[in-house]
Amino acid sequence: MKLTKEKIKHYIKEIFYFIIVMTIVANVMSIYRSQSLRDAPLNIQTFKLINNTNYTVEKNRPVLIHFWATWCPTCKMEAANIEFLSKHYQVITIAVKSGSDYDLKRYLDEDGYSFLVVNDQDGTLSRKFNIAGFPTTFIYDSRQKLRFAEVGYTSTLGLWMRLLWSSLGPKSS
Repeated sequence: MKLTKEKIKHYIKEIFYFIIVMTIVANVMSIYRSQSLRDAPLNIQTFKLINNTNYTVEKNRPVLIHFWATWCPTCKMEAANIEFLSKHYQVITIAVKSGSDYDLKRYLDEDGYSFLVVNDQDGTLSRKFNIAGFPTTFIYDSRQKLRFAEVGYTSTLGLWMRLLWSSLGPKSS
């Protein structure tokens, strides 16, 4: 079977349309799934991390709260995005039902991740935030008001733009 230029153009066009349709479907699903998420302001100020230290949410800065799990394939794909953002923004990740602190440290070390992790071993935090799917990401502005909630994969650029937008709002006094 010989591929002509016309056939190649046709296949490229089909692949392009498929990507566009899948992107639209993924975004519609994310919007639908995020409707049931908790819409309240962030009322947790201190998180206990897996390194046995406490992290206090900084005032006047946006914060990304990211729920994930070691057993979630989409979370694995998104982890590099979260790692990148954690170098530039306030990011707290919450590993849900993913084993002990030691298991999580090993998991992070395997891929060289250094983002902050809270171990939600029994799912208490995920229930408090009404998490139904993974990964789920919340972005709060500098006044700790929820600005964005996403369920499913989000690109680095998409998360970065949402954080940037959240940082442009008025600062609390």
